[in-house]
Amino acid sequence: MVLTENQKLKMASRTENLILVEKLVEDVCDVFNLREDHYGNILIAVTEAVNNAIQHGNKNNPDKKIEILFRSKTNQLCFIVKDEGEGFDFNTLPDPTNPENIEKENGRGVFLMKRLADKVEFSDSGKTVSLIFNISEN
Repeated sequence: MVLTENQKLKMASRTENLILVEKLVEDVCDVFNLREDHYGNILIAVTEAVNNAIQHGNKNNPDKKIEILFRSKTNQLCFIVKDEGEGFDFNTLPDPTNPENIEKENGRGVFLMKRLADKVEFSDSGKTVSLIFNISEN
């Protein structure tokens, strides 16, 4: 894959398409010669965002699409994940570290994204998430 400053990937809401996301992240990290810790953080955060878009946004409906946009700026990488769902209130998510939520099987995706990315921004009523990674100390 030849990367440009603005790369777009559009795919059906199927978990087996996560391999395409992994390939995109791998290609980006190769092009920018990123360390393994950057690669791991980006891979997990972007995969979580896409997985949330598939499961929660598009409700596993393969007729609905996920769009992943990649943009690079000086010392910064941005991945934008959009779904075709109803959106959600990203300001009222329960804290997965609270004792009453520790045993729950889900609810950690946004928490992980916020810990692994340098900046996480939601827009379009929660249907779009931007994950920003600073790579200046590479």
